[in-house]
Amino acid sequence: MHYFNSVLPMIRSIQNSLLYISVFLFSATMQAQELRTVSFPAADGVKVTASLMNPHPATAPFIILCHQAGWSRGEYREIIPKLVKRGYNCLAIDQRSGGAVNGVENKTHLEANRMMKQTRYVDAIPDLNAAIRHVRAEKIAEGKLILWGSSYSAALTLVVGANHQQELSGLLAFSPGEYFSSMGKSNDYIKTAAAQLSIPVFITSARSEEKSWKAIFEAIPSEQKQSFLPETVGNHGSRALWAEFPDSKAYWEVVDAFLASIGT
Repeated sequence: MHYFNSVLPMIRSIQNSLLYISVFLFSATMQAQELRTVSFPAADGVKVTASLMNPHPATAPFIILCHQAGWSRGEYREIIPKLVKRGYNCLAIDQRSGGAVNGVENKTHLEANRMMKQTRYVDAIPDLNAAIRHVRAEKIAEGKLILWGSSYSAALTLVVGANHQQELSGLLAFSPGEYFSSMGKSNDYIKTAAAQLSIPVFITSARSEEKSWKAIFEAIPSEQKQSFLPETVGNHGSRALWAEFPDSKAYWEVVDAFLASIGT
């Protein structure tokens, strides 16, 4: 017994040292992991450019992130590392309808223009489809797959999600709306697609934007649907999560709760 008591502090010291080394190595790995630029073809041949950060096993939950109008995958430069720290692998895509933001040029948009393809909001659907196909076919995402959109792409995630429900575990839509009537779509194009959704769905926006998605949300039959409006003015699209906005913490709290509710 005396011998055991004498070596017990040594054992604990070794255990603490091993724990420290493990945490250090994990932290170093995370810091070394950077966004990697990848590309893959859409069905019509347009090369879709994306940023990938996947330090976790392929079986970890995976999020495909889509940007808002006039922007690029740069919308998620700040958001992706935070999601990765939460245990998610991430792919942020450039859709062909967009531009530049945060110093990141939209290469899919440039490629679509080079190929003389249309670059309206609705024309980005093949890019979302291609992202889902790519991460599954290349076995980058073998676990739960989540589709996340911002502004016009938030609306498109509801359309694409309705057609990929067997492959998706959930959808997050930041500021969706019926943005497509000038592009040959009906005034209830998104609402009609939303009415087919049985998978978990989360919708949020700036406080003043509720009228743009309330009917869409009400049409969703899923038993696992959630919405959030901030007490503050809030922000349009996924930038609501940017740290520069004081109310971003409130958005993060509900996003974390939703992701936890679907078992990711």
